[in-house]
Amino acid sequence: MTTASDPRRALLQAYRAALAAVDGRSRVRDFLATRPVVTRRVVAIGKAAAAMTLGALDAGGVESALVITKHGYHAPALRGRATVMEAGHPLPDEASLAAGEALFEFIRAAPAEHPFLFLLSGGSSALVEVLPEGMTLADLVRVNTHLLGAGLDIAAMNQVRKRISRIKQGRLARVLAGRPTLCLLISDVPGDEPSVIGSGPLVPDPHAQLPLPSLPADIDALLADSMPPAPDDPCFRTIETHVIASNRDARDAAARAAGEAGISVIVHDSLLTGDVAEVARQVTDALIASGSGLHMWGGEATLRLPPEPGRGGRCQHLALLVAARIAGHDGISVLAAGTDGSDGPGEDAGALVDGYTFKRGEDGGYRLDESIARADAGSFLEASGDLIATGPTGTNVMDLILGLRMQEVRK
Repeated sequence: MTTASDPRRALLQAYRAALAAVDGRSRVRDFLATRPVVTRRVVAIGKAAAAMTLGALDAGGVESALVITKHGYHAPALRGRATVMEAGHPLPDEASLAAGEALFEFIRAAPAEHPFLFLLSGGSSALVEVLPEGMTLADLVRVNTHLLGAGLDIAAMNQVRKRISRIKQGRLARVLAGRPTLCLLISDVPGDEPSVIGSGPLVPDPHAQLPLPSLPADIDALLADSMPPAPDDPCFRTIETHVIASNRDARDAAARAAGEAGISVIVHDSLLTGDVAEVARQVTDALIASGSGLHMWGGEATLRLPPEPGRGGRCQHLALLVAARIAGHDGISVLAAGTDGSDGPGEDAGALVDGYTFKRGEDGGYRLDESIARADAGSFLEASGDLIATGPTGTNVMDLILGLRMQEVRK
């Protein structure tokens, strides 16, 4: 594999190596291999729930399992071995509420002192919910629709989500009522903070008193007044928590794969956050100003959506903005993709663009300015042939942005 002959293949191989390193099945199996086998009830929630449950089954000691994951993210290998429920993401649905009730029943059916294993990954906030009395699914969808289109980062969104829940912000720990619990997390948030991953259902929230983002009056009126458990609440004493995979692990694996292929690597430690247009500028400026090599970033940009957005999520939008900035450049290729296999609504994980993406898309009948304004990057990138589809990956550690600069760049 050489950068000079096949830069797109080099980027895809680095991306695949990153995904393999943070695979939920192997991460859970390897962690549990270091512990004595304990017969537990397993609860897995998130986009990586199916893969993580398979890892627990590999390790042994699973008495029964409840798996709650995104529609289409089930694993056929779990058939007959676990109760699998699929629910809505990024917007919760009726199935999310049904999953919440099933979760409470699954816990309460266990004898006191019976051990549990919780396996949590990104997407948990939407996939399972138990609402305060008087709140409806329509209210919940309205809140989440506003949050997803408001250009907020995940921490700000989850601060609001936590206030309309009987599960989030440590509240689920009260339901466990002292049952010994091991909780393994795959992090999809900056800082890998357990209180942010999945809105922190089993850990105290050190940010409970932080001010909330500005909200429309009708949404602000829905927020619950009940306080979450305090950090010293006895409900947390029997819960042990570990983060077993993160974006850093994915970037390190991509760097190793590139190094083994003879490609020089520049790993950017700072996570890319904030407005997607500014992130696109940072990425292209770094690539154009640098020498040859593979640049690696992690993080999640924010995208403010128009009233009726088109196809594609923040990674595709980022990739298209980058494609416009490198249009006509030989020697620069950029991959921007979610590690969970999805990028907003739809089945694409992201895109891999180069200096001729812009021309290919416009030759296919699309105008870049219109696609950007409508948040319809996916349609443009389909026409240019640059979309990436992986299907569910069994993990979720935020996004990866990989930029390959070859020795000679001409425009």
